[in-house]
Amino acid sequence: MYKEGQQVQQEFGTQVMKVVGFEPDLIENVITEWEDEEGTIVKGKFMESQLLPAEDELEKQ
Repeated sequence: MYKEGQQVQQEFGTQVMKVVGFEPDLIENVITEWEDEEGTIVKGKFMESQLLPAEDELEKQ
């Protein structure tokens, strides 16, 4: 289970995202946000199984 504020990325992606919330009743229950190349804040929803701790997070452990 991820925590709010934790940095994550998709299994086959390089985009690092911050966990900003959860929707426990939905399959895609992890809400993330990140900044795109143009500086726009983007939010997305993912299934927990689609995400991994970001490499920066793994180095902290």
